[in-house]
Amino acid sequence: MIDARARRDRIAQWAFDARPVLGRFHLWLEDVEESRVEGEAGLDLSFAGTSLEKCLIMTAGVTALGTRLFGRYGEAKGLDAHGANHVKKDADAVSAYAMSEGLWYLTRSLPENHAIMVSLGEGLMPKGGETPDMGSNPLLGFGRVYARPSVAKWLDARVHRFINDASYGWRAFWSELMAARITVWGAAIDTLENTSRFAKGAPTGPTTVLHLFDQPVRIARPYEGYTGAMTLPKEVYETAADSSILLDFLTPRALVLDAIRKTYPGIEPGDVHVWTLAGPTRVKRIGRLWDEWKSLGAHLVEDGWTLPSGLGAFTDSGTYAPTYRVGPFTGPDGRTHLFVTDGYAASAEALQAASLDPILGNRTSMCVLTSKFEVSYERERQILFLDPAAPDFPQRLAGILEREVTPKDCLAYAGILTNARDAAMPLGKRTVTADDFFQKKEWHVLSLMGSMLPEPYTGLAGVEQVKQGVYRVTTRAASERGVLDVTLTLRLMESFEQTRLVFSPLLDRFYRGQDWKTRPVKVSDSGRIRNELQTLASEALEYFGENGIRVHFDRVDDAVLAPDKKVLIREVLAWYKEHHPIWFGWLELA
Repeated sequence: MIDARARRDRIAQWAFDARPVLGRFHLWLEDVEESRVEGEAGLDLSFAGTSLEKCLIMTAGVTALGTRLFGRYGEAKGLDAHGANHVKKDADAVSAYAMSEGLWYLTRSLPENHAIMVSLGEGLMPKGGETPDMGSNPLLGFGRVYARPSVAKWLDARVHRFINDASYGWRAFWSELMAARITVWGAAIDTLENTSRFAKGAPTGPTTVLHLFDQPVRIARPYEGYTGAMTLPKEVYETAADSSILLDFLTPRALVLDAIRKTYPGIEPGDVHVWTLAGPTRVKRIGRLWDEWKSLGAHLVEDGWTLPSGLGAFTDSGTYAPTYRVGPFTGPDGRTHLFVTDGYAASAEALQAASLDPILGNRTSMCVLTSKFEVSYERERQILFLDPAAPDFPQRLAGILEREVTPKDCLAYAGILTNARDAAMPLGKRTVTADDFFQKKEWHVLSLMGSMLPEPYTGLAGVEQVKQGVYRVTTRAASERGVLDVTLTLRLMESFEQTRLVFSPLLDRFYRGQDWKTRPVKVSDSGRIRNELQTLASEALEYFGENGIRVHFDRVDDAVLAPDKKVLIREVLAWYKEHHPIWFGWLELA
């Protein structure tokens, strides 16, 4: 009887605290199961406080649920690249929309002088083997602000200056932030990690990831690049330091393995399992790294290798979740084994994984790389030290690439370097750590992950249907104070098809046939459409004045937005601008 009462009380408290998110998505909370993996039960996990933590956990869970149900899971299977690309973008659109709406509604209860600002988002650029159009995905990227109106307006004005005013940099922003006594929590977000696996119907892996920091990430422009990263248990770094050896991403792996074997006496090289991205498109960048580990006798984790969770690993994507597996474990043979990660990741994923270090007892060394896949990492990282304005830039670039360079090559690399510099990336250093991304070297993080399908590295279950209209979704929240796994049982309060509309962006609903001219218009449509444009096609937007957005549809590749969809969205925006000029005063069509 006491357990039944405790369960009812737990459900009631969660429902009360997370009511903004549950109400927005028309969901009923039927059950909550909490499992404190690490840390003391009953204590707040983070700086956000109990109520907001539950809202954030619910947002991660609801994003995972909505994406799994309405993100066209598995529909890219058997399609050509063009068709598969559209499925991926639809999946990203649903996940980004759900996460954004959850954040908007939960931040209504933020303290008056607080804001959440997205600093890094995954999805701006193509990955290895992809064409440029494949990299432009719906996402929550730099500058998205969630706060009370007065704070949001103040912060948006600074974001616009970041983007439009070359003289306005990070130091000026930080000084103004301190003077205004506004607390900004930075966020690094990947609303759908492993999008390709999700679209093609892979049975494991897709998740939604949100890292919330107690200060803004030190990023001053929209940015996505690549970052070399090696994550080891911190004891390995300390063992090496005792022998006066500095371990970092550029250290020869023979020295790394030697430190590992000293840290774990008796461990064999073959019992060191190195997880790294694999595939032919990555040979130029980290093929030398693979050869180095293999020559030492270490095991490079391959697709299907059985993890301690009992599920198979995959190496085509997903650099974040494997970080949770880093550390020693006892294998089926009774011997000590060690799992480590090495290689590279997109910048948002790299920072997310590195910021898990104080939670998991790891240490991550990173190295800023470019967005090209032309030369091996140890040479490529030298490009970031070049000055694109220097007279000898072409000659030095040619020396690093070991080939003749064309003016087009110079222009492309100069653009990458300028973008990284303007974004305040920590350039000019041999290697970096997570500390280099924060103004204050002391920082704290709340990590949130919602699992759409079974997750091999953490062992989290995916979305499961309990009965008609009722689903279980598992999330993980982690901080320096502990790790909490929460399984939410949620019931759809509307029909399945009606709930699909709840999770669908307004512009998508119009594209699929809803008549915007006869639908009742609300003042909230203005904010929703602004939000959706920022998520759907950030490269098409030009920010001007205090609050204006000019939309350039010619900047969006037809593979990103189908031509007929661009035509319809333009027609919708023009209609809203004509019939509701006050509410849409911020909008201009180029």
